[in-house]
Amino acid sequence: MITGGTGSFGNAVLRRFLNSDIKEIRIFSRDEKKQDDMRHALQNAKVKFYIGDVRNKASVDVAMRGVDYVFSAAALKQVPSCEFFPMEATKTNVIGTANVLASAIEHGVRNVVVLSTDKAAYPINAMGISKALMEKVAIAKGRELGDDAATTICCTRYGNVMASRGSVIPLWVDQMQEGKPITITDPNMTRFMMTLDDAVDLVVYAFTHGHNGDLFVQKAPAATLSTLAEALKQTYAQIDPKYGDTEVRVIGTRHGEKLYETLVTREEMAKAVDMGDYFRIPCDTRDLNYDKYFTEGSEDVSRIEDYHSHNTHRLDVEEMKLLLLKLRFIREDLGLQPRTKAKEIRSE
Repeated sequence: MITGGTGSFGNAVLRRFLNSDIKEIRIFSRDEKKQDDMRHALQNAKVKFYIGDVRNKASVDVAMRGVDYVFSAAALKQVPSCEFFPMEATKTNVIGTANVLASAIEHGVRNVVVLSTDKAAYPINAMGISKALMEKVAIAKGRELGDDAATTICCTRYGNVMASRGSVIPLWVDQMQEGKPITITDPNMTRFMMTLDDAVDLVVYAFTHGHNGDLFVQKAPAATLSTLAEALKQTYAQIDPKYGDTEVRVIGTRHGEKLYETLVTREEMAKAVDMGDYFRIPCDTRDLNYDKYFTEGSEDVSRIEDYHSHNTHRLDVEEMKLLLLKLRFIREDLGLQPRTKAKEIRSE
């Protein structure tokens, strides 16, 4: 089952597993219009649709019966809207996730992976704070269950997913094609760059390698917003040279935005296990005996640096252009593959 299954990530997971030997895939969300669009597009009896809301545990219970694996992707994730309506973010991201976990445990689900974001590390905005608390809820529940439990709960945290719904790349392409300037908040701002396929790979890795309470992070490159804008201009100049001359207008930082994003905090890096392409951060297994917190500590934390988008591999314009070519709608716009969605649908 995929909660929030009509979103960008839900669609990517569905594409990955549609032709596998999985017997049934359940899409759980509150958006009947998106469900209806998916149903008509897929015409696949393997996919079952459930209307419900993670805020309402009873509706989650209905969909959870007989499920073996859960991708917990339902979330409010737009920084500005969460900033103005923080309780709504809390109800979906924190309480909603707690409902999914409780239902999964009650129904004997084997594995649950909860999807988080780099904004949960050192959060400064309501979206990140709600996602950080969501992680704490999931990790605490996994620690409570222990390694021998029937259900395994772990988290994945990833950075900016290129061309996911509401992200900046489709916006900038629309601005270019409408003859408008590209609007940039801060050209020196850096963001991790991941494709939706990378995000799915991370979740599958967590399913196959996770222990209760684990947090998994995929190592990823980053780019400045100015590099991303220039790469987009040069890419679309192949269609029409005029796009290469698109003006870039700096508009200033939005509500709750960071200059760079942290994927793994310094405190987490002190206990992180390097798995090659991923970091595995096991949960803190200490109990509530506070006395030893004052007598035992770690000097490592003060010597270790965060893993963030300013100190990871920095993409140049040519590298960014190659990464952009992994996006379906850009390949379609360039005529490199047949168009599968309406031209105005630019999210992956």
